[in-house]
Amino acid sequence: MSDNKPAGAEKKIAAGICGILLGALGIHKFILGYTKEGVIMILVTVLTLGLGGFIMGIIGLIEGILYLTKTDDDFVKTYVQAKKGWF
Repeated sequence: MSDNKPAGAEKKIAAGICGILLGALGIHKFILGYTKEGVIMILVTVLTLGLGGFIMGIIGLIEGILYLTKTDDDFVKTYVQAKKGWF
């Protein structure tokens, strides 16, 4: 059986799980190569002494779920090729 996943689809699971579990730190953004967005998320969490981390965690949770529920093709088109940084 051949596994014909589009290039970039291998990041979907890792980014999705990290978004759900470590969303406040923006790790899922770094996995996808979105350095600016990842730095914003980690800075909001750290500079607000964790208070902004709740909001960043919710954003990460939503994004993680979105990543995991998209097909491989949709994920690659949206987040790898089009570089959609938020949601």
